[in-house]
Amino acid sequence: MTSIVVPAHNEANVICRGLRALTDGAEPGELEVIVICNGCTDATAELARGVGGPVKVIETSVASKAHALNLGDRAAAGFPRLYVDGDVTLSLDSVRALVRRLDQGDVLAAAPRHQMDLSRCSWAVRAFYDVDSRLPTQQVGIGGSGVYALSAAGRARFQEFPRITADDAFVRLQFQPRERARVDEARSVVTPPRELAGVVSIKTRSHYGNHELNWLYPGLAQNAGKSNLPTIFRLAMLPWRWPKLAVYGYVKVRARMLAKRRIRSCEGVEWERDDTSREVAPVAATAVGNHPCARK
Repeated sequence: MTSIVVPAHNEANVICRGLRALTDGAEPGELEVIVICNGCTDATAELARGVGGPVKVIETSVASKAHALNLGDRAAAGFPRLYVDGDVTLSLDSVRALVRRLDQGDVLAAAPRHQMDLSRCSWAVRAFYDVDSRLPTQQVGIGGSGVYALSAAGRARFQEFPRITADDAFVRLQFQPRERARVDEARSVVTPPRELAGVVSIKTRSHYGNHELNWLYPGLAQNAGKSNLPTIFRLAMLPWRWPKLAVYGYVKVRARMLAKRRIRSCEGVEWERDDTSREVAPVAATAVGNHPCARK
């Protein structure tokens, strides 16, 4: 049996879409899907229970993704084990492709190729992700897809999920590049912010999370993949790409500046989320990450 852990914080408008994609057509006993509704103030739990079938719901008042992942792990029984963000869409066929890849035994972690749904995004957002999609860091699978799958041996690489911002990067760096794989026949659908300000917010959190990860777990850096710089330099040789590269450069520089400001001030960092990607009116984000300063 394959276990799927789904942390969900106020995902009422998208949770059914994702759960039905995961479970429609599943054979009896093939899956267990555990939705951990953490700190929800909407109908996420009720709607998830309504999907039925292999879906189980755990509720906690603690609005923390790490806490939700750990609760889901304790309740899960099967391997391979998938971790799927509540706002991401992953089909049952993609689940099966990830399972088949891990069952080959030569890798311990796998992730799908992610597809950005840019249909309602501004030109600037589309420009940013056009550049971003061409970079080596987008070829490693874990990170950006909202999904990763671990074998039993892969999950044994670490104990509990730590209370850090970049859980996907933490998981990815548990494995050397040869131990993880991107499965191209598996696809996750990710909906980004509609406007560039939302992308800046998300990337600020990403840079902050990377700093936090390096501060707490410096030894994991040895498992990082290739640098993006050679690819960016090659793209810069093509004049027709300059407008998009300018957008990409602005987002990265601005996000780094904002992340460094938070690091210097020891403010901590909010769980940056963009509600325009969830097709609903804005909902207050309450989950808060921890800054290294709090651990001194």
